[in-house]
Amino acid sequence: QVQLVESGGGLVQAGDSLRLSCAASGLTFSNYGMGWFRQAPGKEREFVASITWSGGTTYYADSVKGRFTISRDNAKNTVYLLMNSLKPEDTAVYYCAAHRVVDVLRRNQYGYRGQGTQVTVSS
Repeated sequence: QVQLVESGGGLVQAGDSLRLSCAASGLTFSNYGMGWFRQAPGKEREFVASITWSGGTTYYADSVKGRFTISRDNAKNTVYLLMNSLKPEDTAVYYCAAHRVVDVLRRNQYGYRGQGTQVTVSS
């Protein structure tokens, strides 16, 4: 049974930083592209970032490019999202996702998804 468990969300002020973590189990982690999505109330799910199985290539939504960094540790079966210079518009539930083909994540689709962690940025 595949499980993706996110952690690290919280309430912060604009300009602050947060690091989200996602621990994966039940799959061969190094065989999967990993990504992060977010969904704000009343809005559609939005692709945030993805990373190839090796960590060698990363992709970002324009809205977070230069502020967010995705990384992974295959020895720990964990993917991270470092979020700097947070803005109120970054407020959303953030979901970790996995797919064998990383390009699928970039198309806002996924094979497996976690339950999400809330990030709230106050102005």
